[in-house]
Amino acid sequence: MTTKLIIVRHCEAAGNKDRTFQGHTDSEISDKGKIQLDLLSVRCRNMHIDALYSSPLKRAYATAEAVNRFHHLPIQIEPGLIEINGGEWEGEKWAQLPDLYPEQAHNWNCAPWDFKTEKGESMRQVYDRVWDAVCRIVKANPGKTVCIASHGCAIRNLLCRCMNKPIEELNTVDWVDNTGISIVDFDENMNPHIELLNDASHLSEETSTFATQSWWKPENRVSGRFD
Repeated sequence: MTTKLIIVRHCEAAGNKDRTFQGHTDSEISDKGKIQLDLLSVRCRNMHIDALYSSPLKRAYATAEAVNRFHHLPIQIEPGLIEINGGEWEGEKWAQLPDLYPEQAHNWNCAPWDFKTEKGESMRQVYDRVWDAVCRIVKANPGKTVCIASHGCAIRNLLCRCMNKPIEELNTVDWVDNTGISIVDFDENMNPHIELLNDASHLSEETSTFATQSWWKPENRVSGRFD
């Protein structure tokens, strides 16, 4: 018996647009984010979904609502799906982080498995936390199709685990655009098989967040760029 997990990254929010670290910060949705939600809702209209879960942050919950526009399911809050707690990084402009926290900024780009802020979470904690949350969700919905709305860093860690990679290989996993979708099938022994990876084909260049940014490209990590 297979349980299907549809993983959706939240829509563009203020931090994505303004390039401000928004981990646990409950940012408002941008104008482009609202358009992304409309496009996402159409894409998900004919998807079979039995259960729907969301991070507690409003950008993820609004994304779950868009997925749910034509399904009318109860949206269940799962705290384990929340984004990384950035501690002292919260609310800071990404462009300033290499000057404010040079070692942490280097680790974020080049050795994310060693990333940790003094007042927030370590990347290793996120890697375990999100996997534990997904295991709870999958085990509670055997044989069903479940959709979760989560966040970029959290989803990247989850996909790393679904690829059966240790956290030390996190940089081999690409980032996903806002409202991008991945699909993972879990067998009865919780072995994951990736069916779809980081797909945002419902977005045009005009409605994509990544189309206007370059920080997410692998070739920019060593340079320490966050633009």
